Amino acid sequence: MTTVSTTAAPPWRHRALAAALLLALLAAWEWTARHAGLSALVLPAPSAVAAALWTGLRSGYFLPHLGATLHALGLGLAGGGVAGLLTGAALAESPLLERVLRPYVVVSQVVPKLALAPLFVLWFGFGTASTALITGLICFFPLMENTLTGLRQADPQRLQLFRILGATRWQTLLRLKLPIALPTVLAGLRMAVVLALVGAVVGEFIGASQGLGAVIIASQGMMDTSLMFAALVLIAAIGLLLYQATLLIERWLLRAHAGND
Repeated sequence: MTTVSTTAAPPWRHRALAAALLLALLAAWEWTARHAGLSALVLPAPSAVAAALWTGLRSGYFLPHLGATLHALGLGLAGGGVAGLLTGAALAESPLLERVLRPYVVVSQVVPKLALAPLFVLWFGFGTASTALITGLICFFPLMENTLTGLRQADPQRLQLFRILGATRWQTLLRLKLPIALPTVLAGLRMAVVLALVGAVVGEFIGASQGLGAVIIASQGMMDTSLMFAALVLIAAIGLLLYQATLLIERWLLRAHAGND
């Protein structure tokens, strides 16, 4: 009887396949844009998008818009993230609070944020404040829900042991529940980071004069589709970088936690 040994493909092969797929998609896009008889207003070629992106970066046109989007993103992610963590921990520790507040939390999430944007502009002005609030609302729920779920994953027998040893609720939260919940909380952080970028751009559609979302609206008015795609490329690049940074932070925290066990 012979056994077939299987080994995982090296990481570079996966990256090469991903790069090859990207090149194939770009080549198909370029050919379609040039030979399918489509107007550049409908579908600009990747070469035209690259030219618009390079021109905008070289001239400095994109820099203030990048700064505005990152500023609103950082404020919203920090505020919504901290609020989500604290709310999730409070609801996990108090069944009474969960029964009272959870319906309101759910309602705050099912209401479309784009519908709230005009109200935020009316209440908080046209600019970073309203955009950051929309961003915070969007990234609040994943962290709250994952924190609540993660903190309730503790083994009942270990909880009983902590009670027998006389541990306070605070000590039980920090030394038992939070370490167990860490992977779930970090998964919520990954989702929150991606959704925060979506929230920042959506907020800029209505409530900002600067930012990549504002660039998309302005390029639509100017009928400059290449500029619109260039802004989308920058948004995608920011999202990928933030997601990879979150993965690195997650690996570091989980490795540090495993080393302390």
